[in-house]
Amino acid sequence: MRQVILDTETTGLEPQQGHRIIEIGCVEMVDRKLTGNNFHQYLQPDREIDAGAIEVHGISNEFLADKPRFADIVEDFIHYITGAELVIHNAPFDVGFLDHEFRLCDTGKQVSELCTVLDTLTMARKMHPGQKNNLDALCRRYEIDNTHRELHGALLDAEILADVYLAMTGGQVALQLGAGSEAANDSHEEKIRRLPADRPVLRVIRADDTEVAEHRARLQAIAKAAGGPSLWDRLETDPGS
Repeated sequence: MRQVILDTETTGLEPQQGHRIIEIGCVEMVDRKLTGNNFHQYLQPDREIDAGAIEVHGISNEFLADKPRFADIVEDFIHYITGAELVIHNAPFDVGFLDHEFRLCDTGKQVSELCTVLDTLTMARKMHPGQKNNLDALCRRYEIDNTHRELHGALLDAEILADVYLAMTGGQVALQLGAGSEAANDSHEEKIRRLPADRPVLRVIRADDTEVAEHRARLQAIAKAAGGPSLWDRLETDPGS
C-alpha cells in the first residue's frame, strides 16, 4: 500500500480570502516503510504572507521571491500523489487549499479524484477523546522526539507525522478468527478450513537485531507508561503463565 504523508504551509488560514500554499512537504511510505522518495517544494504565492502565519512557520516573502509558482509544479505534484492514500493531520485544511490551487491552475482536478485521504486528527480524537490531539501533543503521548521543531515546516511536519501515524497504528488492527454472528448462529457446523498436506513450506522471516532492539525499546516505553511490565514482558519471563 502506498501512502503519502502530506503537510502544507500557507499565507493565511482561508483560501476563500485569497490565501495560497507556500510550501508542500510529502513523505512516501510503502507497506509502512519510508522510501525516501519525498516531494518538497517552496512556492511563490503572488501575495503577501500574513504576519501571524510568518510567526508560525517563519517563511518570509523575501525568501519566496525566486521560488516557482504552484502552476509550475502542479503536474509533477499530481503525478506524485495520484493513486496514493494521503495521510494528513487536519485534512480539510490542507485539502481545501490544494483544491483551491488546482482550481486556480484550471486542472479540472480535485484531491478526491486523485487519491483517498486519511485524517490523523479525526483518528486521534477517536482514540484519545477529550485530550489534546495536535501534533506536539501526539509526539509527547507516543514519545516521539520533536525537539528540533522550533517552527512549523511542511516537510519536517510530514516527517514527524509519519512517525506519529506509525505509532498510532502500530497495534494489531484486526484479528478475524471466525465469521462473527454467522459463526455464532451456525456454531454446530464445522468452520475449520484444513490446509492440504502437500502445501509449500511456509517461509519464516525472523526479526533482525535492529528490529529486536526497536521491539525492546517499545516494550520499555509501554512499561514506563503503564507503571509496570507489559503482558509480553511477563510472558517472556514466565512462558507458562
